[in-house]
Amino acid sequence: MIPQRVSLLTIGAVDLPALRAFYQKFGWEEGEISSDNYAVFKTAGVILSIFPIEELAKDAGVEISKDIESFRGVTFAINVDSVEDVGTTIEAVRQAGGKILREPSDAFWGGRTAYFADPENNLWEVAWNPSSVFDERGAMLSF
Repeated sequence: MIPQRVSLLTIGAVDLPALRAFYQKFGWEEGEISSDNYAVFKTAGVILSIFPIEELAKDAGVEISKDIESFRGVTFAINVDSVEDVGTTIEAVRQAGGKILREPSDAFWGGRTAYFADPENNLWEVAWNPSSVFDERGAMLSF
């Protein structure tokens, strides 16, 4: 049986020091092993790591594309505690240099949502869902 959990998400970075600096502006706590060659950020649900894209591709045994302009078909999400938090979070992302793709707006499913891209065009959603349930650490349990 495969354990039903996501433990670590890794972003393959073209310019790791610049991408690391962007996420540092969020005020996120880094792991002790972070460096300009590998960055680790502690989050409530999973560990987010940033690794050079060439090394990540080599480790996985795949070819790479350094085209950071195209959509990769993956989004990350930061689910927030209140409807107002969507706007304040997007404003903080804007101040950190993120590219706002969709300003905060009401979602068809009853919540509020917005989207931004980091400097290498990795897409993030900031969302408030009125039925979200979080544990004491802030990890999402259900929605």
